[in-house]
Amino acid sequence: MPLIPSKHKAPFYLFNGHLQTIIPGLFRQVAGVIYERERLVTPDEDFIDLDWSRVGSDALVVLSHGLEGDTGRPYITGMVKVFNAEGVDAMAWNYRSCSGEPNKLLRSYHLGASDDLDLVIQHALKAYAYKTIYLIGFSAGGNITLKYLGEAPSQVPEQVTRAAVFSTPVDLKGSAQKISRVYTQRFLKSLGQKLEQKRQMYPDEVDLTNYSLFWSFPEFDDRYTAPLHGFKDAEDYYARVSSKQFLADIRIPTLLVNAKNDPFLSEECYPIAEAKQNPNLYLEMPEEGGHVGFAEDFRNNRYYSEERALRFLLEEK
Repeated sequence: MPLIPSKHKAPFYLFNGHLQTIIPGLFRQVAGVIYERERLVTPDEDFIDLDWSRVGSDALVVLSHGLEGDTGRPYITGMVKVFNAEGVDAMAWNYRSCSGEPNKLLRSYHLGASDDLDLVIQHALKAYAYKTIYLIGFSAGGNITLKYLGEAPSQVPEQVTRAAVFSTPVDLKGSAQKISRVYTQRFLKSLGQKLEQKRQMYPDEVDLTNYSLFWSFPEFDDRYTAPLHGFKDAEDYYARVSSKQFLADIRIPTLLVNAKNDPFLSEECYPIAEAKQNPNLYLEMPEEGGHVGFAEDFRNNRYYSEERALRFLLEEK
């Protein structure tokens, strides 16, 4: 599919990618979203917490959050609110260990956990009989969503009709090398706190000796993410779960919006060739937006990502 020109323009007072990333993440507030939580017991005797916001629809949007995020993040609740206003039910799922309570197993989540996304979708279909399901993912959740759609496209339920993802590191190795130490330290602090919980639960299997907030992501993933989730090392992890390799096989209309000034994304995270070759993949690369930002009028709570997802998923059929 030819590349899509973007109409997004950031407000003048958010004048670079860092401000466009940080300000919405720290200061945005979304009122009026009240979740009903459901605990989904997994086949491996763990759990995933689902947060529902229903309006009585037979259509559902499933939202996947970013690294170390949760369903309470404003980019999630903002999207829930606008889809509810359009008459669509919403379900945002917390990855294992992200709902405020540590999960039971040694494993938690990683950026290729499409098996958990499939479990969540299958549950929504079987328990609530939705006729239509839309998928939205942000950052890590975007990678999980794209991988889910492309790794086994024949197994994606027919009710899953369209998807939109934003700020997605489709090449995890490139993104892990690009992200600056300032952002990395923030994530490693949160991840370290969760690893400490795991160490208390599994003292013989989690070693936090010399844990450092000054590691790079490849160093962290090599020591923890990969071995705790069945990968040989960070290289193996990145190679097997990066969604870029699955883009060619996506069979439903899917929008990927990655801002050119995203401080988390490397050059490899803009899959121009893949988009040109797959008529189902719509690639939009606005000049501005930052990482999971896309504010157009921060003071009045207007976000391009929400308007764009609505148009693509609901109007452009």
